[in-house]
Amino acid sequence: MKTSARRLGAIACALVLLAVTVAWSQLPGIGAGAILHPSRRPFVGPRPQGCRDRVFAGDGVRLTGWWCDASAPRLATLVYLHGVADNRSSGTGIVERFIGRGFDVVAYDSRAHGESEGDACTYGFFEKHDLHRVLDALPAGPIVLLGTSLGGAVALQEAAGDARVTAVVAAETFSDLRTVATQRAPFVFTAGAIDRAIRVAEAQAGFRVDEVSPVLAAATIKVPVLLLHGSADTDTPPDHSRAVLAALAGPKRLILVPGARHNESLRGMVWTEIEQWLDTVLSARR
Repeated sequence: MKTSARRLGAIACALVLLAVTVAWSQLPGIGAGAILHPSRRPFVGPRPQGCRDRVFAGDGVRLTGWWCDASAPRLATLVYLHGVADNRSSGTGIVERFIGRGFDVVAYDSRAHGESEGDACTYGFFEKHDLHRVLDALPAGPIVLLGTSLGGAVALQEAAGDARVTAVVAAETFSDLRTVATQRAPFVFTAGAIDRAIRVAEAQAGFRVDEVSPVLAAATIKVPVLLLHGSADTDTPPDHSRAVLAALAGPKRLILVPGARHNESLRGMVWTEIEQWLDTVLSARR
């Protein structure tokens, strides 16, 4: 009996060891999948009043979105860029707010999100080229980029190399992809597992993680930038926006919203501050 018990114990230990080994070997693939393939939420609901459906030509992908006409004398075009695992529908309130203030508003589903094409999210590596193509379709005049989380990071990376951008409003941006991916990784991912997951993601999607860096882009952005971040954001801590603020070369401001968590900084009286800031920026340009 004792021998049988020892054998069963040895078998159990071997099975546990095998399970741990298999799980460990799968971690890089699991991590890469989490980076590249956020959940895709289809758009549900009517489009905002004053908007029409529009398909934009991105960088090798078709992007589904809206073109919304200003209902007051036109001041500028505002491009709304949503966050990860989201779609253009989160911009409905922004559309309604700004078309009445004289902004044409463009909102589209980022690649690999919503109803747009694309197999992988690269957090700005390819998305900034998509945005560049969207700006090609806009009329002449001031262009404001307003992005949240992923969208804010894409806006900053595009503004670094596109003179058509007049101003950027970026809420809850990350400073660089490697840092935020490391911070968000589950506790079972060691530094080595994270590094392997990043290498797998780079190979699968054909991009370089260390080139996805709003903080590096900030050094060449000369246009005014307004950063917003929730003080209670634990998904992307406020130090990300602080790092971008420190690196920005042009006019800049950071609003820390007390008690706001991730994707909660665009609320209440913050909108009044955003509108006043944009009024000042556009008036100075005129």
